[in-house]
Amino acid sequence: MYVVLKGIGNIDNYLATFDGEPFEGMSVRLFNPKTKLWSIYWVDSNEGVLQPPVVGSFEKDIAHFFTKDNFNGKDILVVFRWDIRDKQNPVWSQAFSSNKGETWEWNWYMYFRVVIMLFL
Repeated sequence: MYVVLKGIGNIDNYLATFDGEPFEGMSVRLFNPKTKLWSIYWVDSNEGVLQPPVVGSFEKDIAHFFTKDNFNGKDILVVFRWDIRDKQNPVWSQAFSSNKGETWEWNWYMYFRVVIMLFL
């Protein structure tokens, strides 16, 4: 991850291999100082299309970012949640709602670990 636009944005790259095929994704995060909201955009090497952003903000150590999407031909809401209550082990998760946010199906979790590497 690296900072852009004098600190109101950042970009990161995701590199992986799926079924022997290389995959690359990129997140672009932009902070709007007027609304105090972040917009997070995604693009990947499979589609080459900048997806509509998820938009939201942190409240203390938990952030929620929302967008509208379509899954299997059905309109849904999507929420991404960052939970950084444990600063050394943040969690990113995703859920879908097909009933305008009344209920959520949590379908993806990523568990991170902060690693400090010293090079002498």
